[in-house]
Amino acid sequence: MYELTVERQFSAAHRLDNYAGPCARLHGHNYRVLVSFRGETLDQGGFLVDFTPLKSLCDEALVDLDHQFLNEHPAFAGRNPTAEALAQHIFARVQAAAADLPAQAYDAYIDATWRPSSPPTAPPPASRAASIR
Repeated sequence: MYELTVERQFSAAHRLDNYAGPCARLHGHNYRVLVSFRGETLDQGGFLVDFTPLKSLCDEALVDLDHQFLNEHPAFAGRNPTAEALAQHIFARVQAAAADLPAQAYDAYIDATWRPSSPPTAPPPASRAASIR
């Protein structure tokens, strides 16, 4: 069994309804997304699958989430756009898009507190992450 993982990122805002805490207010995150793919056979070049189509599949799954207010996205109608809900949504989209590839999506991991720029001057807050398989 061979495994590949693609890392992508996007930024979005949301609020959590029926939540007693600061995340009930409008706020944003820089999300890190890791999508892992599995397959059993390498091609003649020694590849399971080229990273380029895997990155494209992931980018397509994220394009309508980037710089959006997630509570207004149709995928989250009637439910909170939690890390778990995001992982489920992204995984379903990538899994469907990769159906004809030799590598199949088997995991999507979302980190909601990822910081892509300067290092923190104080310890970072606890990470909010979710994974779905």
